[in-house]
Amino acid sequence: MAVANIALAFGPWFVRVADTGPVASAFWRITLAAPLLCVMALAGGARPRRLGPGLWITLALAGIAFAADLGSWHLGILRTTLANATLFGNCAVLIFPLYGFLVARRWPARGQAAALLLALAGGGLLMGRSYDLDARNLAGDLLCLLAGVLYTAYFILMTQARRVMAPLSSLALSTLASILPLLGFALLLDERVMPQHWTPLVGLALVSQVLGQGCMIYALGRLSPLVIGIALLIQPMVAGAIGWIVYGERLGAPDLVGAALVAAALVLVARRPAVAPTAADAHVQG
Repeated sequence: MAVANIALAFGPWFVRVADTGPVASAFWRITLAAPLLCVMALAGGARPRRLGPGLWITLALAGIAFAADLGSWHLGILRTTLANATLFGNCAVLIFPLYGFLVARRWPARGQAAALLLALAGGGLLMGRSYDLDARNLAGDLLCLLAGVLYTAYFILMTQARRVMAPLSSLALSTLASILPLLGFALLLDERVMPQHWTPLVGLALVSQVLGQGCMIYALGRLSPLVIGIALLIQPMVAGAIGWIVYGERLGAPDLVGAALVAAALVLVARRPAVAPTAADAHVQG
């Protein structure tokens, strides 16, 4: 879990240094990682021909949702701080319990309601701080927040797939389903797709998609929700440190307070999961 979160936290940095468009970098992240993930899944005994049509549809929709999530997130990364991009990009951890409340048709418990209120307060403080520093940062925050919402859809779909599939198999097939939507999105935005320097994109594919996603899928379902929730806090801390060292994105007192509120919300949600434990088997973004 620690390795997964550290690896995923380097994703925004790779996006910034890539010489392609932001959505194009997401396309290469998926495209370069897909063959290796497929080989690993086949080596683990995956047999796609045994899947039913309903499961194929679920995986295809999951891939499209993940493509939309990555596209929005990569656009937002270039418009806000690395710490905020990581925090808001992972807001599915807070939004997903709302889905559990709707399915269960019940109101959230006190701890869950407190977590949501803390998350709203912390997120509002971070967004206000971003706007004070640069109005363009607010647009980046909103794009990353949209990515987190889209990731919730991916989270739900992957939860359904994971009930009958191994983690690596579901990750490999949903990754394949993300390739064409991301390429189409990049071309629609008239982005530069072909890079001159491959190193950042190879790093993005291997570190974020293969190592980060792979370790996260392996660890989820094997650790308690509390450990998972606390471990997720590694991502914004590492991303914030990278932003501070490389780009001079210094965190002021309001940023630290806002991040602390979101962190507290994550821990509260992790301690009181609103869905069955199997729902934690799906990936948490990177």
